[in-house]
Amino acid sequence: MRTPGPLPVLLLLLAGVPAAWPAPPTCYSRMRALSQEITRDFQLLQSSEPSEPCVRYLPRLYLDIHNYCVLEKLRDFVASPQCWKVAQVDSLKDKARKLYTIMNSFCRRDLVFLLDDCNALEYPIPVTTVLPDHQR
Repeated sequence: MRTPGPLPVLLLLLAGVPAAWPAPPTCYSRMRALSQEITRDFQLLQSSEPSEPCVRYLPRLYLDIHNYCVLEKLRDFVASPQCWKVAQVDSLKDKARKLYTIMNSFCRRDLVFLLDDCNALEYPIPVTTVLPDHQR
């Protein structure tokens, strides 16, 4: 019986490397994922029946990392005195603080602001899907 040569074994080892070690997240992907997580968690907090009445007085928290006003929005949310003893809000504030730190220091050079429209963060335009003519 013949043993396989070094080339097939080497090819098998190299083929398995990308699946074993996926690429680490980039600064941009980390900021985007964290901003989406914060926005989703805030929407869930607002939509559920809040156990604390202070939740309805929190500043709106729709985050778009491409809008320069997002930094001010994060600062305002973290500094808001409402709900300072509510665990869900504390968790959101910790995530917002983390995102602010990532955006303002670690990933500052990777970030490109496409907008400077603070109203867009207060009243986001809903994303709508338009079906092609042949599917209507």
